[in-house]
Parts: sequence; structure tokens; C-alpha cells
Amino acid sequence: MARWSSPKDPALEAALRRNRRWVVNNQIKRLLLRFPSRTAPVRFLQSRFKTLDLMGRAANWLGKYPSCFEVFSADAEGGSGEQEPYFGFTKRMAALVDAEEAAVAASEPAMADRLARVLMLARGRRLQVSKLSALRGPLGLPDDYLLRLLPAHTDLFRLTNPYPHRRNAAELELIRWAPSLAVSAVEATAAANDSAPRFTCSLPASWTKSHAKMEEFNSTPYISPYSEEWAVPGTDAEAEKRAVAVAHEILSLTLWRKMSILKLEHFRREFGLPEDTARMLLRHPCLFYVSNRYKIHTVVLREGYEGSELREKDPVVAAKDRLGELMQEGLQEYNQRRRAANVEKKRRRGEIDVKKEEEKVEDEEAARLESAEKREERRRFYKVLFDDGNR
Repeated sequence: MARWSSPKDPALEAALRRNRRWVVNNQIKRLLLRFPSRTAPVRFLQSRFKTLDLMGRAANWLGKYPSCFEVFSADAEGGSGEQEPYFGFTKRMAALVDAEEAAVAASEPAMADRLARVLMLARGRRLQVSKLSALRGPLGLPDDYLLRLLPAHTDLFRLTNPYPHRRNAAELELIRWAPSLAVSAVEATAAANDSAPRFTCSLPASWTKSHAKMEEFNSTPYISPYSEEWAVPGTDAEAEKRAVAVAHEILSLTLWRKMSILKLEHFRREFGLPEDTARMLLRHPCLFYVSNRYKIHTVVLREGYEGSELREKDPVVAAKDRLGELMQEGLQEYNQRRRAANVEKKRRRGEIDVKKEEEKVEDEEAARLESAEKREERRRFYKVLFDDGNR
């Protein structure tokens, strides 16, 4: 079925912008962490290049990020006595990786709460482990989340296998209902404001039709996504009310307040979502922003953002942001070195006037700064546009 997107929102589109380089470097980081020494032969990375969707030489890629990775010679495996290139983290990168690991370890109680809430949203309070892997990234769960969380929360979770003869049939089950967790983000906000739970429109006041539709939607009582009543609601309106509450709550549980619609629909049966979840999300632009950036349909929880920035940053998100900043710094350093080397080569060959080339570089730097100022001005504009008073 054809899919559509919401009218473009530059601020939220910026929030969805992904830098493929950072994704690749994060994968390289995860590869290194598999080694106790946090070092590996460059040829090992080269053998994984195709799976990273990269071409060329691994050593050249590592050289582009001198602030993140260092290449050195060490004895080759096998005891031949020969030397071969290895790579590992720089001291700054290692410190940030450790900080990210510490943030993940410190957030384990919050992880357990998020996982319990997801299971409380699901029919039967259980989900297949193989399907849960689709939510691991959005929920900020590490690869070994089962080993981390289950031993410490035997009173809350258990693994079952109702179909031993089937592959990937293991399920994670919630064995204890936690009333303190069965409070949605909407209900928590209402309790803080001492008001009845209702959805909030996060569009500017000028979107009068959308505001009017949200008022009409709010005219019927809010249905908690944690309701233990799984009977089919009496009307289509009630069914949509609960489905919207479920989608809103799932997005509220994600670290980045966004998710691929394909992943969300993957749990349509378990969470009681409609057959065409994307169409339902588009019917509620006050709450959800649907984008087709990179040809991936993604839904963003509008109230989770102020302009292009998250309103609340989980410590794990903040740690990952610092890693991204270091990667950007390394790439800029590499580009400056390469530009300087090219200028020097041309100078030696007598192809350029060094003074003019330096002036050109200065002009490019001035243009870059001017562009950055314009971006900051746009950011401030959208910060005002989407200020709390207009939501």
C-alpha cells in the first residue's frame, strides 16, 4: 500500500538526519569491543568491509579519524615473528567508549523499567525474543541485555519456550504486574498538572484545523495503553483512541522519541495496532510526524523535540553524542591535513600562488562560519516556532 509523509518540518527533518560515517564508525567500535584487548588486525576490519557496505582499504578509512582510531604495528598472529598493522582506540576515544559503557551500566534499572512497560503493553504480557531485537536499538538496550537484566530481575522477567520444536520461539514474559509502571507519559503529565489525562497538540496555533481535530479527539475519555481490558472496544473511535495511546507510549519509551514505522507495525498484533498503522499516525499530526527521509518511513513524537533537539536526553544518548562529536573533530582534522598537503604539493610544483591559496582557504572558512551562523539563526527560529506556549 502506498505511504505518505507529513508536510515537511525542517527542524524534525534535521533531527532525523543520519551521518552514515558515524553509523559505520559505531559498528567498527562494536567490532573492537569484541576483543578483550580492544585491538584487532587491520586485515580483520578489511574482511568485514563488505558487511559495512564499504569499499577501498580499511587503513585509509581509519586514517580519516585520527582522533578515534590509531594504527600501529604488532606481532602477527600465529607466532611467525612478522609484524602487521593493528588498530585500536585512541586515548580520547577509549575514554568516551568507557563513559558510554558506564552510562549503559548505570541505566540498567531504567532499562528494566522500559522493558517491563513494553511487556505490559503487549497482549499476554509476553514477546518473542527474536522480535524484541527490533526494539533493542530504539529502547537503548545493549546486545547482551538479557544477560544483564534477567539475573537481577528474576521476580519480573522469565524466559519461556512454549514451542521447543520451533526455532527462535523463546519468549520473554512479564511474571509480575507492576502498578507503579502502568502509568503512561500522558497520565504522568496530567498527574503533575493535576488535570485529566489528554493528548497535547504540538503544532503552532496557526494549524487551526489540526487543533480543532485534536480537541474533538480529546472530547472522549483517554484510554490508558496499560488497560488490562483487552476486549475489542465498542466503537472504531475507541479502538483508535487506545491505538494512538499505545503508539504514543511506545515512542515515549524510546530514547530518541522516534521509530521506524516498519518496526512498529512488526508488533501490530501484539500491541493491538490497526492494520495500516501509518495511516493512523498521519491522521494525528498534532502528535506524530511521519517522514520518508532516506526512503525509510519514520514516526517522530513531536512533543519529544524542541526544534531539532530532544527535550530530554538520556545519559546514554548524551554519551553517544559525545562520540559523534569526536568523530566529526577527527574528520575535520584529517581534511585540514589533506588540504595542507595538497597546497604544499602544488606550491612545490609552482602551480599556485601560496598567498592566494591561503586567502581562498580563509574565504572558505569565513563562508563556513557564515553558514553556521545561518543554521544557528534557523535553529533559534524553530525554537521559538515550537515553543511550549504554541504547543
